[in-house]
Amino acid sequence: MTRTVYVNGEYLPENEAKISIFDRGFLMADGVYEVTSVIGGKLVDFEGHSKRLERSLAELDMANPVTMDELLEIHRALIAKNDLVEGGIYLQITRGAPADRDFAFPDPDTTPSSIVLFTQVKNLVNAPAASKGIKVISIDDLRWERRDIKTVQLLYPSMGKMMAAKAGADDAWMVQDGLVTEGTSNNAYIVKGGKIITRKLSNDILAGITRAAVLRLAKEAQMVVEERSFSIEEAQEADEAFVTSATTFVFPVVEIDGKAVGDGKVGSVASRLREIYIEESLRKAI
Repeated sequence: MTRTVYVNGEYLPENEAKISIFDRGFLMADGVYEVTSVIGGKLVDFEGHSKRLERSLAELDMANPVTMDELLEIHRALIAKNDLVEGGIYLQITRGAPADRDFAFPDPDTTPSSIVLFTQVKNLVNAPAASKGIKVISIDDLRWERRDIKTVQLLYPSMGKMMAAKAGADDAWMVQDGLVTEGTSNNAYIVKGGKIITRKLSNDILAGITRAAVLRLAKEAQMVVEERSFSIEEAQEADEAFVTSATTFVFPVVEIDGKAVGDGKVGSVASRLREIYIEESLRKAI
């Protein structure tokens, strides 16, 4: 079935949707994005994603072409038009399409921002990787130094995923100055001696919306959380490891650079966090 997508104020069949070749998202990766999960036809953590979107836009001095109320209406319309029960909605806003290519930002009064949204069907709640765990490799973190902004500059994370696939793994953790920053599209954690350990927020990593929810739920469940950096070697010696993101929720990591984490099986902490995160998401989705 052909999806209905949203492009600059119009709902269109996906095969009729078009963006200018001069759009700065295409030419300069001059854009930001968000992905909001959908469970049971409802949006998970929409408020968190919308607030992070506003922050990303502000950091890049980019105009938002819609209000947050309008954005929520668009998301709900796409769910209805595409009969989406479980999956996600991808949103991208760019600095728009000026008359020609130029490194200088166009005047926002004459070049409005571009906005596109589309749905993706995906098995979230019963994803196979949640029960068997994933394998990761480590790679150097070669990205720019404003990773806290959720931009569409995703070439290196894409390369990282391909490096992982070539090595027979599922994903990669990026390392800077000997310490793990994050996964290619997720935040990274280890569990040692009952403590959940994850890198503290800074320009080095993305402030994951799922990260915030999972850490809050962990504390409410009387789990100990320590926000600090860790090395690949420490991760390999941990009791457990896991990742979080909007579309994976919580995925256990059972192997790092070919070495089993703990007993090489899905751990109890990651399993419990996934369970309580899904419970809350189902309860609070809008």
